[in-house]
Amino acid sequence: MKKISFNTIAQAGLTAFTVLGFVLTAFKLPQYGLIAALVSQIFWVYSSYKAWREANQIGIFITTIFIIVTIIWGLINYWAL
Repeated sequence: MKKISFNTIAQAGLTAFTVLGFVLTAFKLPQYGLIAALVSQIFWVYSSYKAWREANQIGIFITTIFIIVTIIWGLINYWAL
C-alpha cells in the first residue's frame, strides 16, 4: 500500500478550497468564499515555497503572500467593519 504524502494532501487541499472559495463567491456568499480562500492559502504557501526552493520560482511565492494580504483585507471588510 502506498503512503499518502503531505504533498498529495496539499495539492488536494489547494484545489478543493480554492474551488470552494470561487463557488461560494459565485453563489453570492463572498464572506464565506473568502474564508475558504484563506484556508486554501495554507496549501498555496506550502506549494509556492516548495516551487521557489526547488525551481527558483519566487514570483509564485510573492504573489501568494499578496493574495493572503488581500484576502485578509476582504475578511476585515466583511466581518469587522
